[in-house]
Amino acid sequence: MELFKIYLDCESNLQVTFNPWLVSLMVLGLIIWIVFSRRYLLRRFKSVEIDQIELGIGDQKITIKPNLVDMQIAYKLWIEISTRKIGLPLDFEHDVIVEVYNSWYDFFKITRELLKEIPISKLNKSKDTQKLVMIAIQVLNLGLRPHLTMWQAKFRKWYNAQLEVKINKNASPQEIQRKYKYYADLKSDMERVNTLLINYRNELERIFKDQE
Repeated sequence: MELFKIYLDCESNLQVTFNPWLVSLMVLGLIIWIVFSRRYLLRRFKSVEIDQIELGIGDQKITIKPNLVDMQIAYKLWIEISTRKIGLPLDFEHDVIVEVYNSWYDFFKITRELLKEIPISKLNKSKDTQKLVMIAIQVLNLGLRPHLTMWQAKFRKWYNAQLEVKINKNASPQEIQRKYKYYADLKSDMERVNTLLINYRNELERIFKDQE
């Protein structure tokens, strides 16, 4: 059986004709490939269960089955957390609180900008993308914002004033910050938020790394 034929027509143009059976088999094969590829893509992404209690944003678990857009979002947020002090355990013997606050504030702004970049069409089509965005916003509003609202402005005002005090001229930033009247309470709350942010970083990593 001739599968295809190549010849010159009466006007010396090169012509190629295919056996109808061959064309039918090719079309059938393409359809089968598309169907199975789609099923594979739908199956390949694992569900990720995120515990809201560990993130300090609720009392239940949310299940997300991330698509490629979700994994890209999670990866970008993870990079921002992992490359800043925000995603590492605090060390109050060496860390400067105002610098930690700067890092937290920058992350707040960057997260908002990354979320703005998500096409509204993608957001409307995927409930899992909506869940991921909701978690990111709640981490900011319920995780970071309460601490920053309660402590940051007051501590910065006190700390900047202390830098001008003569007795502190030769003191290190760490020595100065330990003199803060509410240092123990501030430190405890910072450690709590820091733990939540580290947990958030780990959850983001699971979203884009645990997929096969």
